[in-house]
Amino acid sequence: MLELPTDLPADLAPLSWLIGVWEGTGVIDYPVGDERLQGEFTHRVSFSHDGGPFLNYSATATFLTEEGSPASALLAETGFWRLARPATDADAGPALLPPTADAVARTVDDVEELRAESGGFPIEVSLAHADGALELYLGEINGPRIDIATDAVVRSSGAKVHTASSRMYGLVDGHLLWAWDIAALGTPLRSHASARLAKV
Repeated sequence: MLELPTDLPADLAPLSWLIGVWEGTGVIDYPVGDERLQGEFTHRVSFSHDGGPFLNYSATATFLTEEGSPASALLAETGFWRLARPATDADAGPALLPPTADAVARTVDDVEELRAESGGFPIEVSLAHADGALELYLGEINGPRIDIATDAVVRSSGAKVHTASSRMYGLVDGHLLWAWDIAALGTPLRSHASARLAKV
């Protein structure tokens, strides 16, 4: 059974089912030139909150050998998930700039005004990868399903070529299922990994 926290800011209500630590395994299958990269990996994802109108996110993945023992680190990423809404004078930023208006507690009615015609809510996800890539995803959360796609990918000069991504997350029978499509290393956007995670 999924337990949802009751002390969340109103902006986090649509995202609340994500909160917690999720672990499991997944599979990779992606062609690069004449080679096909395939295998299994372990995956750990954490969603938490510290009272702000966003979720803190971190994830790691490790490739498994044929014997099932960990082989090499595949992924370390961290970032923030939030409902997409225009910043107001009551919001801090950019950088360390304080708000220029008094804080106003947002309500469920304020969040409801963000609901799209599809019934879902627009979201923004910003991720930083340990390999030097930064991704900004835009998309929608609609009940227990999330669909996001990159609006921008920025890479350091030494990072491998990665130009676009899309991800789908879903809550199915108490498990977090996800699929990740990428355009990378000369291969156009296509499926490259998926996983099934349980809350720990």
